[in-house]
Amino acid sequence: MSIPDLATLHALGAAQQPTYPDSAAVDSAVAKLRTLPPLVFAGECDELKDKIAAVSRGEAFLLQGGDCAETFAGVTADNVRNKLRVLLQMAVVLTYAASVPVVKVGRLAGQYAKPRSSDLETRDGVTLPAYRGDAVNGFDFTPEARVPDPQRLVDVYNSSAATLNLIRAFVTGGYADLRQVHTWNTDFVKESPVGQRYEAVASEIERALTFMSAIGADPVEFHRVDFHSSHEALVLEYEHAMTRIDSRTQMPYDVSGHMVWIGERTRQLDQAHVELLSHIRNPIGVKLGPTTSPDDALALASRLNPLNEPGRLTFITRFGAGRIRDGLPDLVEKVTAEGVEVAWVCDPMHGNTFEASSGYKTRRFDDVIDEVQGFFDVHRSLGTWPGGLHVELTGDDVTECVGGGEDLLEVDLGNRYESVCDPRLNRVQSLELAFLVAEMLRKA
Repeated sequence: MSIPDLATLHALGAAQQPTYPDSAAVDSAVAKLRTLPPLVFAGECDELKDKIAAVSRGEAFLLQGGDCAETFAGVTADNVRNKLRVLLQMAVVLTYAASVPVVKVGRLAGQYAKPRSSDLETRDGVTLPAYRGDAVNGFDFTPEARVPDPQRLVDVYNSSAATLNLIRAFVTGGYADLRQVHTWNTDFVKESPVGQRYEAVASEIERALTFMSAIGADPVEFHRVDFHSSHEALVLEYEHAMTRIDSRTQMPYDVSGHMVWIGERTRQLDQAHVELLSHIRNPIGVKLGPTTSPDDALALASRLNPLNEPGRLTFITRFGAGRIRDGLPDLVEKVTAEGVEVAWVCDPMHGNTFEASSGYKTRRFDDVIDEVQGFFDVHRSLGTWPGGLHVELTGDDVTECVGGGEDLLEVDLGNRYESVCDPRLNRVQSLELAFLVAEMLRKA
């Protein structure tokens, strides 16, 4: 199967693309990317597709999380380990408390580009191009930094490769061993009520492992985990250059990540992003916001998964806490009635962002929980499976979202606000979310 060339894709229309000043530099960067080895392998993408098929059948739960926007400066062993650690902790809580297999997917090793509501940003009377993520331009508010630079796409590749190398080392080299459950709980978490609750779960797991060892059982699953990468497929030049023909199947795969998704702002049925992703064989996601009609969802499913292949398509809903209970039922009901194979996943972050009085973008932890609860309530009422959770989080002790067990206030946001784009749950809030979702899963 061939894929359309870049000129054809751009001719269809493509939202949220950088405007590069030098087309020759773009051609050079794309040519360089085409020569580089794959970041992931087609067989790994197929394995994730099989796991998501289990999610769509109600046999597993998808946990997808990581930075709003990764930065090149953030590619350090400590940063990568901290994000992996909080996802492992959340997965352990969900698996143990809800007795359901958890498919672990990082929002990392590629999440370097961000759609923006405006092409421009104005500060103190100065207007410059908006920051669109390290894949496109620099965060510093200077004319030089804000010029889109296609060489950054090669930097995305190198940073993603380094991140994936670190993750593979951690998950196969002993760090993800279940016998490490206590060591994943660092001091600032241990001191919190949710950290103490996690310690209790870890102690129960430790006793169970000791028993298993005593009877001679020591499966490989105790010592390593399967962990996959994902990001929004936003900058067409990068995703197209990283799409390769698999030597086993002669089918195209986007080898920049195991799973890629189309955002709420780029899911136009007749435009470039849907066209490109309709040709690749990776598992793919689509963000669906409150303007999505059931007909929109059905048309996207028909276009992106015409063979109705289980595990191929995930709908990631992002309605906002105040709209989820009214907006989601019609969507789920009609898609289900048509027999569409899809995993339903809740993104409780993007519909709940607001600007605090201090000027920081933030989210209320209670709104995040309320949207997840609404997602579960809708699926329970329809007899369908609430398949997963897609969250922006960090493994660090940041102050970006208000509320939670630490009772962070708007006045606290300036203490450690480190995100370059949207606010993320910190490690304590992420763990608290995992316990609350585990309760919902038990009932589901």
